[in-house]
Amino acid sequence: MMPKTIPCLILSTLLLAIISCSGKGNADASKQEADKNSAKATLVTVTKVKNASVEMTEETIGSLESITDPTVAAEIAARVINVNVMIGTQVKQGQLIATLDATDFSMQRNEQLAEVARIQALIENQTKIVARNQALVNKNFISQNAVDNDTAQQSVLKQQLQAAKARVASINHNSSKSKVYAPVSGTIEKRLAGPGDYLRVGDPIVQIVSSQRLRAHLPFPERIGAALKAGLKIRLTTPTSPNAIETVIHELKPMITADNRTVDVIADVVDAPGWQAGASVTGTVILGEQATTMMIPEQSLILRPAGEVVYVVRDNTAYQAVVKTGLRQNGLIEVLEGLSENDTIVVDGAGFLTDKAPVKISK
Repeated sequence: MMPKTIPCLILSTLLLAIISCSGKGNADASKQEADKNSAKATLVTVTKVKNASVEMTEETIGSLESITDPTVAAEIAARVINVNVMIGTQVKQGQLIATLDATDFSMQRNEQLAEVARIQALIENQTKIVARNQALVNKNFISQNAVDNDTAQQSVLKQQLQAAKARVASINHNSSKSKVYAPVSGTIEKRLAGPGDYLRVGDPIVQIVSSQRLRAHLPFPERIGAALKAGLKIRLTTPTSPNAIETVIHELKPMITADNRTVDVIADVVDAPGWQAGASVTGTVILGEQATTMMIPEQSLILRPAGEVVYVVRDNTAYQAVVKTGLRQNGLIEVLEGLSENDTIVVDGAGFLTDKAPVKISK
């Protein structure tokens, strides 16, 4: 017969085993739940909300035009001997564009040089006459009036000599204009004359689109007209060049159309490689600095049914905060309401979050 103590021992052992298994099962379940929650956490980057002063700017798109008259015209009446450029040719300031016939000027120069020589000979002879007659006056052989008349004639001849020399200089000057040079650097847009053409003064030879001096025309809204003034800084960019430039407003012209009221802001662009007349230009005028305000990265702002929201992180949980925004510039957005300074907000990964979502901050 089995003693009564043995069944009791067996029962106790089984009970302990059941309790032990139950405890281990609960621990495993808790660990699995924790691992499951950890796996659901979204990996994000964060930043602190800081107050900063920001530039007040306004941006618009306009166009570029050449400041210098691009038409190169004849300055003398002459026949064209040669035009050294074609449409599309790149030219530099001072480069020879065309040659005009200067034969007539050579003939005129020779005639005037002969006239100069003739008058000089007359003056030399008249000088001798004045000297001889003055000697006779000194001996009382003739009156002083004779010498005075000779001296007056000598003065007339000297004036004629000066006029003849001036005509020679004028002919030389006009003859030099038979060589036509590019007044600015740029590209030949039109060729308007060719060899054999007879040109009058002012007739065009070529047209040059100059990139040396350009003018930007930028239509800014009338609402900021009071803040615009000559000398105010403005940043310019154009699709034809990777280089932005900073210049100043040169002039303001109010413009009124049937659709709107704008202010034509004019700014000069000088010696900017790659900038071209006729291209578009983006202008950003700097109106001044705004007092300290909260700025956040633009990728932190997400559009949700509740409006514009930012996710604030506390204890590895992202809380949705509806915000009111203001200025947007240079990748930053001004926050007027909804956040406090030093709030930790999500930057990368905000688009994947919902309110109270678990997050894991990337180190």
